[in-house]
Amino acid sequence: MESSESPSQAIRSRSQLEQYFHAGGKQRDDWRIGVEYEKPVVDAATGESVSYDGDRGIGRLLEAMLKRSCRWEGVYEVGNLIALRDGKSSITLEPGGQLEMSGQQCDSLHCVDEELGRHVEEILAVGADLGLTFLALGAVPKTGLERIPWMPKERYRFMRRIMQTTGRMGLRMMLQTATVQSNFDYMDEADARRKLRVATAISPLLVAISANSPIIEGRSTNYRSYRAHIWSDTDAARCGFLPFVLDTENIFAAYVDYALEVPMYFLQRGESLIDVGGISFGTFVRNGYQDHRATMDDWNLHLTTLFPEARLKTYIEVRAADSQPRRLMLGTPAIMKGILYDDDCLDAAWDELKRWPLGELPALHEQAARQALQARVGRHTMRDYALELSEIARRGLQRQSYCNNRGQDESVYLEALRAEIEAGTCPADHLIRHWEGRWAGDIDQLVAYAAYAD
Repeated sequence: MESSESPSQAIRSRSQLEQYFHAGGKQRDDWRIGVEYEKPVVDAATGESVSYDGDRGIGRLLEAMLKRSCRWEGVYEVGNLIALRDGKSSITLEPGGQLEMSGQQCDSLHCVDEELGRHVEEILAVGADLGLTFLALGAVPKTGLERIPWMPKERYRFMRRIMQTTGRMGLRMMLQTATVQSNFDYMDEADARRKLRVATAISPLLVAISANSPIIEGRSTNYRSYRAHIWSDTDAARCGFLPFVLDTENIFAAYVDYALEVPMYFLQRGESLIDVGGISFGTFVRNGYQDHRATMDDWNLHLTTLFPEARLKTYIEVRAADSQPRRLMLGTPAIMKGILYDDDCLDAAWDELKRWPLGELPALHEQAARQALQARVGRHTMRDYALELSEIARRGLQRQSYCNNRGQDESVYLEALRAEIEAGTCPADHLIRHWEGRWAGDIDQLVAYAAYAD
């Protein structure tokens, strides 16, 4: 078969796919944390989601950010400005116009916090000029699914078609949800195995402490995190929990096995996306597609279309949390950094989590989505475990000894979250209390309450 790819990039053996993960290993001194923040964007006057086009559109928002700061470089697709980047971080668009900031790789949460502060300052200034509001919520609260405009990205056109066939709520996931994700390095395969195991098992607890999406389309859902519930019925082949992560020694080989079986969304050649008819990546490696043969670039792209609660790439991505209010935004990244970047804390966290019925993680995830910290794991509540695991994380952050210019270590980013846990509350509990009380179900008051502010 004639190949349109460079022979040096072609996948010729399975070992290349495993080596991709081995190559991601870093020495401890080089470990970093990166955090990604998604947020719904709405019209300040109406609370409705906005389109890409128009004077108050997402396209105009990106243009204004590009003009405001010389650090940004625009990324275009078919003439549309779809992203900004500066070599360290990027601003991108989710399918329904949710604005995502993918932060730089930082050595500490203090660096992350400073970057987040600059980002919030920037979007508030630009948003005020355009009449746009950014919401600290895990889901779009007002606009109905069928009325949310799609962003003009070819990738989303493919995903839209496929998501309508793989689960009942794939389109809701794309258009309505928003999360905060955190990314962590590993040293080698053994370290990646330990970290991915804990990141997977702890996911229901992260749902519980971050739950912040109880209202969808102006109605109460009877969930604390409807975002987490949406993910439970999106695409079983590529979402949810990976049981092999919990008990497999050769984690890189096992993850390769998993990824090879997942259907491909598309193939990219240059700026064009090619429909491959839903073949698995393994089939593509073995047989090619038309005159295309599999390359490592294809492998890298394919891995970005897998969405388990904890994802392996050349780092570990923790994906379980709802997007948060500013004061709580770094709470879940702080828990995970405290645990994952201290060996004793990593062991201590696993000692707690391995007592859970780990074969029932999807059910625990659903319970946490409904009841948050009041969900039960055996004889204990999620609150009980959250207190213990956040304390483990606090010790880890203190031992890591990264201090800001006020002499505070990174455990300062756990304080607001710890107060919520001690009270047995999550952000959704406050929303529900107001919704059922003084707001009397008025969605516009919820939008005003959830808006980012100075």
